[in-house]
Amino acid sequence: MRKKIVAGNWKMNTLPAEGVELAKNVAAGKHTVCDCVNFIVCPPFTHLSEVVKVLKGTGIAVGAQNCAAEAKGAYTGEVAAAMIAALGCEYVILGHSERRQYYGETSETLNKKMAQAYANNLTPIYCVGENLEEREAGKHFDVVKAQIEEVVYNLTAEQFAKLVIAYEPVWAIGTGKTATADQAQEIHAYIRKVLAEKFGAAAAECPILYGGSCKPANAAEIFAKEDVDGGLIGGAALKAEDFLAIGKGFEK
Repeated sequence: MRKKIVAGNWKMNTLPAEGVELAKNVAAGKHTVCDCVNFIVCPPFTHLSEVVKVLKGTGIAVGAQNCAAEAKGAYTGEVAAAMIAALGCEYVILGHSERRQYYGETSETLNKKMAQAYANNLTPIYCVGENLEEREAGKHFDVVKAQIEEVVYNLTAEQFAKLVIAYEPVWAIGTGKTATADQAQEIHAYIRKVLAEKFGAAAAECPILYGGSCKPANAAEIFAKEDVDGGLIGGAALKAEDFLAIGKGFEK
């Protein structure tokens, strides 16, 4: 059975002390959510060490929001996968739409980052998704397929078995447009089909998360869909009460 995952991407929000407090509050309320839910929090780099300490033994995993494409060297401002792993992180978000849009990340770059993640025993949460222009042009399937073929298809079967996919409908984030649960299921099912073309039956075990403005109000409806295995949560992950409420979208 596929993992049920609720991952919080804090983005560039919270100061270290605030992040520690947020992590503590999530841990304190975890008992109210089904044990079937795997919670992951992804704070800024500056918080990782302290958040890992706070969450030790709680069953809540910690991930980073990005990692460098290189192992080490003269890359000012970069953070290596080995550094993240050494802090106790288990996951790393790669290919987020904001990284692609604002920092020009390409499939070539992401192949290198994926290699670094696996070399350091980190589980990648690999993001795919189309923007508004691509959605309105009916190119969403093509865009997502290319993002998978150009990166995920390069993984070994062993690496694929340790992968999480996150689908982000970029067009539904901050645009006033809303993706329906049916639209989420449609694209998630398509993603699983594309994965199966390369990895066969193993595609049925790959968790695919929904990353399009998932909130306590719509989580249960979205998570009820067959191919939606949880969410990559942005804004709602910054309030412990909301983050936990999204986890309750999976029935106890």
